[in-house]
Amino acid sequence: MAQAISKAELLARLPPEPDEAALLPEIRRRVDAGGRKLAVIDDDPTGVQTVHDVALHLRWHIPTLAAALRDPARLFFLLTNSRSMTGPEAARINRQTARMLAEAADETGVPFVVASRSDSTLRGHYPAEVLALQDGLDRSVDGHLLAPAFFEGGRFTIADTHYVATPTASSDTLVAASDTPFARDRVFGYATAWLPGWVEEKSGGAVKAAQVASLGLELIRAGGPQAVADALMKIGGGAPVVVNAAGYGDLAVIVLGLLQAEAAGKTFLYRTGASFVRLRGAVEAQPLLASAAILGDASGRARGGLVVVGSYVPGSTAQLEQLLALPGAQGVELSAPRCAASEEEAAALGRDCGQRLERIIGAGGVGVLYTSRGLVTGSDDEANLEIGRRVSNALVSAMQAVATCPRFIAAKGGITSHVVAQQGLGADSARAIGQILPGVPVWRLESGARLRFPGVPYIVFPGNVGGPDSLAVAVSQLMAG
Repeated sequence: MAQAISKAELLARLPPEPDEAALLPEIRRRVDAGGRKLAVIDDDPTGVQTVHDVALHLRWHIPTLAAALRDPARLFFLLTNSRSMTGPEAARINRQTARMLAEAADETGVPFVVASRSDSTLRGHYPAEVLALQDGLDRSVDGHLLAPAFFEGGRFTIADTHYVATPTASSDTLVAASDTPFARDRVFGYATAWLPGWVEEKSGGAVKAAQVASLGLELIRAGGPQAVADALMKIGGGAPVVVNAAGYGDLAVIVLGLLQAEAAGKTFLYRTGASFVRLRGAVEAQPLLASAAILGDASGRARGGLVVVGSYVPGSTAQLEQLLALPGAQGVELSAPRCAASEEEAAALGRDCGQRLERIIGAGGVGVLYTSRGLVTGSDDEANLEIGRRVSNALVSAMQAVATCPRFIAAKGGITSHVVAQQGLGADSARAIGQILPGVPVWRLESGARLRFPGVPYIVFPGNVGGPDSLAVAVSQLMAG
């Protein structure tokens, strides 16, 4: 039984949260003065859930990276989808990407810093990806910041423990992340949400809990940026540093102190959730997008929409059930057990599902392609990832069988979103234009030799974000707009 605790009670004895709006102009000034571009290497495509007007790359080579570094924008994203890979594969792509970034920086003369953006519920290849980035950059770092907080999703780090708000992101009731279904992930599960202990667990004991540094909320709120900078100046030897944060004001103080320490010569990698990225990139918050801004000129598109639900966590299933209850929504189930049987079976199932979706969209309905809800597991982590790849390949086959351009496309689940965009729709790059709901980004697919449906709104709905009605609310908004 998960032990719940009140967020208000946890914060009651602390100084008030600093004012992000008052600190953001100074963050912007220091970021611009430092001249270091923020390269965000994201292990799935949901990390843009707090930013807007930001370039995303799903494929890249050195000229792509050189152009991104030269661009006036303060940050850009490289989407690796490495959470769907084995540990060695994830390390390889991070190492390779870091080497390419270093070469592009040598070519352009533009310095950069790296954020390894990952899951705000602590799932992902840690510390393998951070170590691979350090190796690929071929530079020593004083430490790496662990900042998994994601406020739009109700994820907070307090007293070095990572919490998840329940039952909704705005609830005062918190439970430790280790007491949620996310901690029982078949590949990335963990036993503790106390981050020093989590580091020891994930590093296999290579880093002991006592070796993990911390930036606590008392220091952040009472001491301000100077206290954070002073603490960071003492970090060395690549040590992990837990970043406590219960709101954007806390992260604003952290970022100002970090920029001061970096200007004084300290070097850090960042392993973060999405909230840190917005502040370190000096991106101002903007209101949620209205339907008109998302849909743009919808002429020439079918009236029907397309939704793909791959995420199988309980929250996603609850959202799927409410979506299928909408008038005009028609479900098409993709059997995960049959996909797991063979590549050929997966491809055939996908094509059949795609043909059914085509008929629904053409008739003006909302075609909802979803994977069967039962969990299919293999003998080990590698086998589990292989099952996931076969299901993803079936989703790609389904997308390629849809010929009619939908009014919109929404994908539920990070890995699902990446696979559908890159392989199913042929996108090499995109732009995040904002959010339709808190933590739910909207893209425009921009380029790709085999790009399908250019200009169609693409909604990336993270598997672990939103209440039971969130997906239905977004789809209803897009169908009515």
